[in-house]
Amino acid sequence: MAAGLTDTAEADGREAPASGLPLRGDRVGRAVLGLLLPLGVAIGWEIAVRGGLAQGRLVPPPSRVLATLSDLAASGELWLHVQATLVRVASGFVLGAGLGIALGAVTGTLPLARHLLDPAFQALRAVPSLAWVPLFILWLGILETPKVVLIGVGVFFPVYVGVSGAIASVDRKLVEVGRIFRLSKPALARRILLPAVLPATIVALRTGLGLGFLFVVAAELMGASEGLGYLLVDGQQFGKPEQILAAILAFALLGKAADTILVVLTRPLLRWQDVARDIL
Repeated sequence: MAAGLTDTAEADGREAPASGLPLRGDRVGRAVLGLLLPLGVAIGWEIAVRGGLAQGRLVPPPSRVLATLSDLAASGELWLHVQATLVRVASGFVLGAGLGIALGAVTGTLPLARHLLDPAFQALRAVPSLAWVPLFILWLGILETPKVVLIGVGVFFPVYVGVSGAIASVDRKLVEVGRIFRLSKPALARRILLPAVLPATIVALRTGLGLGFLFVVAAELMGASEGLGYLLVDGQQFGKPEQILAAILAFALLGKAADTILVVLTRPLLRWQDVARDIL
């Protein structure tokens, strides 16, 4: 019988790497696969314009957009705008995410705070981003502070909702198990609550980061003379669609890079998860 168990274990060991390959996947292959759709659309539009099937006046072909990006990069103007936008998004993200985590933890943990604060936050969450612009200009002027605050507002709400909802939805049985083992409140928070809310919190941070890039465009309408949002407005005012699309492409690349960095930085926090994401 022992020999049979050994044979079974060896068979399982031989099968594990084969079955594990699809779970790990090929990162390079996945990256290439993710590029197929945008590259296909770009190549198709380029062929349509060059073949005379489309004019490409309002939607320039990718070659013109890339040429515009190259010219902006060669002159140094692109890096100036990218740096300004990244500094604003990073500052607003730190501000909004910090407040969102703190207040989300308070309202998710304390019923009194939830009943007192949550209705107001949910009502303010429905206010459009542009509605804050004139108020922040009156309060804070037109320099960098109102821009960072506006981006912080955009980041705050998804992070707050994600953290508060994650804490409020922790399985009661997990908390009861912790109390059975007589865990102190700090130990209960560290060993039970924190692992339970981490996945939803990281998803909320990724959502907030994405909204930070959305809100920076509205923020850079407030008297900005640099930034990718300024490039968008400048292209619209002077009828330069290739510049508008170049700024949009830069936003897409920066947003994807920032999201990837956030995922990589937070991945060690979720190593304990055993999910079916790669096999469904």
